Amino acid sequence: MRWLSKFFKGGSSNRGQAGGTHRRPPQFTGDENMVLGAPVRSLDNRSRTDKEKEEFDRAISISLAEGLKKPNGFGWRPNNEDDHSKAVQDDPHSSYPPYVPREYQPMGYRVCGGCNRDIGYGNYLGCMGAFFHPECFRCRGCRYPITEHEFSLSGKDAYHKTCFKELTHPKCEVCLQFIPTNGAGLIEYRCHPFWSQKYCPVHEHDNTARCCSCERLESVNTRYVSLGDGRSLCLDCMESAIMDTGDCQPLYHTIRDYYEGMNMKLDQQIPMLLVEKQALNEAIVGEKQGFHHMPETRGLCLSEEQTVASIQKKPKIGGHGLIGMRTQPQKLTRRCEVTAILVLYGLPRLLTGAVLAHELMHSWLRLKGYRNLNPEVEEGICQVLSHMWLESEITPGSGSSSTLAAPSSSSSSSSASKKGGKSRVENKLGEFFMHQIANDTSAAYGGGFRAANAAVNMYGLRRTLDHIRLTGSFPM
Repeated sequence: MRWLSKFFKGGSSNRGQAGGTHRRPPQFTGDENMVLGAPVRSLDNRSRTDKEKEEFDRAISISLAEGLKKPNGFGWRPNNEDDHSKAVQDDPHSSYPPYVPREYQPMGYRVCGGCNRDIGYGNYLGCMGAFFHPECFRCRGCRYPITEHEFSLSGKDAYHKTCFKELTHPKCEVCLQFIPTNGAGLIEYRCHPFWSQKYCPVHEHDNTARCCSCERLESVNTRYVSLGDGRSLCLDCMESAIMDTGDCQPLYHTIRDYYEGMNMKLDQQIPMLLVEKQALNEAIVGEKQGFHHMPETRGLCLSEEQTVASIQKKPKIGGHGLIGMRTQPQKLTRRCEVTAILVLYGLPRLLTGAVLAHELMHSWLRLKGYRNLNPEVEEGICQVLSHMWLESEITPGSGSSSTLAAPSSSSSSSSASKKGGKSRVENKLGEFFMHQIANDTSAAYGGGFRAANAAVNMYGLRRTLDHIRLTGSFPM
């Protein structure tokens, strides 16, 4: 009879896999990305002797009941253990022990969902329809075991709450902290429509520096350059910034060539000066005509005689600002309908060129006798020329001049040949400046551009300009 005892001792080992306590199903408080309750943790505190005795008594009862159903001589027999063992070895078709009912196989057999091994005696965790050794229930993010009472779930992957927050909670790109929730418990942040820079709403009002060119906010791990007139410039824009009037002359002549290549030559030699913001604002006040996009005005087509402080010596970067700038007063006399073109200093090359293209269109209109145009028409067509020039710089051979009646191919090709290769950063800035023009919300600059651009796309630039001369409006 000792063989039966040995068998059920082995059986009790498997029986222990079922766990000794009633298990409750995993407690889910929500779907994906929600915080969950702790997984079920089981610990059988009964001694092994008590469990074995209970199982042994049950096995004997079942075996005796089965023996009563068998033919005579096929039931329980207290034979000598050695003789019985020999009989079992001689019979290759016998089972050992012979009278264990099938329904007594372990019903709580558990395989660890982490290591795929038998869990056996001891603690186990029940979660997501599976069972785990405590050390096998690990965070998908850091791969360390999850021992806290709460964890986060994404699909079938479990995470520590801190790991899940690190992976999914947005961080402010200005202060580099987790973006806080608002009074309603929702994550609220601002996002730039082009750069997708995410930041806390408070940074719009806490004097955080914003680049005057690309509009991105300064982060705690970068420093912008102060231009000394209330403007700041990021390092990407600083890379191609034009700082004085002399340095801007080649770009100015390139854009004049661009106009000439479209049969829109400017016959007058119009002075062009780079100035500080204060000098530009003073010149705007002295102008008796014209519509200006305040406070974002970056250029001006002067019609009146004025004295303007032009930047003659390029400043150098000292610390986080500029030093060594030298300005010189310059008296502008009126020889034609246009006195001079003024542009803010310190803007990157493509933005400076876009401003020049806009102001040169104002000059062309005045020199060609376009009078008393309403702001939407004049600013709109000027923005179209600015957008066209940017497109020609970013996508050479884009065919912007195809909108004209008779473009000069030789001039266009000579202009294109002067263009050097641009960095990825500069091209991205050019795309942003085009995005700014296309999505401007003002009636004159934004609405005017969209109306003018639609007319040029349908009728061409030359026919659109002729219609403006005759009617003062865009062709419908």
